[in-house]
Amino acid sequence: MTQVLFILNGAPYGDERTYNGLRLAGSLAKKPEHEVRAFLMGDAAPAAKDGQHVPPGFYNLQIMLNKVIRSGPGRVAVCGTCMDARGITDKELVEGAHRGTLEELTGWTEWADKVLVF
Repeated sequence: MTQVLFILNGAPYGDERTYNGLRLAGSLAKKPEHEVRAFLMGDAAPAAKDGQHVPPGFYNLQIMLNKVIRSGPGRVAVCGTCMDARGITDKELVEGAHRGTLEELTGWTEWADKVLVF
């Protein structure tokens, strides 16, 4: 099994780095030979906010994150310091995502066979 860590930094909307990272993460997470985790930092932290409403036909990062969360062993963490800086509380995160720490990211980086940064 290949263990893949995605570190996402881009703004949820207006910057397609997080969108493209989650597209790839979701595609890999569908395959049983991959275990996928995603750590959202900086401007990507709001991508894990629950209750996103976007115009019809526009991508929804909450739905994309849910694909990673529900794909079995996938895990999603959001940098706690980045959440605090943006006024995001633990209760506002999508179900299955949690407040992460630098120590957790360090462990996930050591765990991963591949680390992809978007």
